[in-house]
Amino acid sequence: MTDDVRDPLREAARNHRPDRARMLARVERGMAAPSPAPRRARTPRAWPRVALAAVAAAGAMTAATVVVAAVSTGPGPAPAPPAAVSHSPAAPPTDPGTAAAADGSPSEPATTPAPGRSGAALSVPSPTAPSGPSASASTGAVGTPTPSRRTEDGPLWSDGSVDPHSISSWSQSNVTLKTREPLTALTVELRIGLTPGVKDTGHWQTRPADDFTVTVRQEGGFLVYRWVLRPGRTIPSGEQVFAGQYNHADGGRDARADVFRAEAAMASGKASVWGDFAPVR
Repeated sequence: MTDDVRDPLREAARNHRPDRARMLARVERGMAAPSPAPRRARTPRAWPRVALAAVAAAGAMTAATVVVAAVSTGPGPAPAPPAAVSHSPAAPPTDPGTAAAADGSPSEPATTPAPGRSGAALSVPSPTAPSGPSASASTGAVGTPTPSRRTEDGPLWSDGSVDPHSISSWSQSNVTLKTREPLTALTVELRIGLTPGVKDTGHWQTRPADDFTVTVRQEGGFLVYRWVLRPGRTIPSGEQVFAGQYNHADGGRDARADVFRAEAAMASGKASVWGDFAPVR
């Protein structure tokens, strides 16, 4: 075979891209068709044509071999995916006793009831353990629990505010009470958180000073003002103000930790209110 024939054949073989689908179809048709009748022998042709026919037959056999090999070595079934594994941690068991203790509900404070209209002073529980269904604890600026607000109870209404005449190094906190019935017993407690520089400078109330026993002391991280109505005295219906005055560090003061509470007795029963302080507007 000359180079003129060999080189084009090699180039054609390198560039040949067999059509796998067509060859498979032809193989299947060939296997399904009946054997053909023997053909009459043909007259031998000239040697170049015979050589070309031999090369073409060799190429076809090579392609068929490749097709059969590809079919026999085709990709098998896809492997099954691995089972999913959960990495989420299991929830810790809940201890019923621990859940009950973590409720956070404040304990019911013990109070001394007023003996009717005798005017005896009421005992005011600490604001850190308020009573009543709406009392829930939160944390103030100095880390001391403060009660939720309950500013009205029966005929008694209350409000706590920092007096607008307060200055950068001195403040006055006002507890305002309004009652629709005369009060035969009353205790008012004002607690000022001991932020830097807090020191008592005085106090006052709208009723005469002789009507109350007033004490000022430091207790549990607070400067505590307490007014107790003296036995036999009565507070008429209307509005009353109780004020505590104190110095503090220059530059203003955060009153978020401050709280108040009032316990009162009247002809219709008892009432208690409490709350925190709105900042100066």
